[in-house]
Amino acid sequence: MAAYEFSISVKTEYLSEQSDPERSNYVFAYTITIKNTGQMPAQLISRHWVIVDADDEVQEVRGLGVVGHQPFLKPGEEFEYTSGTSLATPQGTMSGTYFCVAEDGAQFEARIPEFVLSLPRTLH
Repeated sequence: MAAYEFSISVKTEYLSEQSDPERSNYVFAYTITIKNTGQMPAQLISRHWVIVDADDEVQEVRGLGVVGHQPFLKPGEEFEYTSGTSLATPQGTMSGTYFCVAEDGAQFEARIPEFVLSLPRTLH
């Protein structure tokens, strides 16, 4: 087990009621679960997202915390939140990193694995 490690899992949902395909606006929600799978308590300080639509248009988003929080997680603890994004295409991907600081002052990044945003029944 690594001393400094957060594991990330993601669930996505297409929000048809907030989307407007005629105006190339597709809205997705994503629920992230962050679990401290390391040996040291640590705090999530900031995020960096890379969002790519089906036309290879890239948006980068950086900011402090997640949904107004900078969770401090002891080993084994989890933090879950839901946020969203909009794309100009019906499919896209997101990936990124969380910048974290452990209780002993060590800094590390937790990788957010790439996940797909897609309208239901459009991918095989």
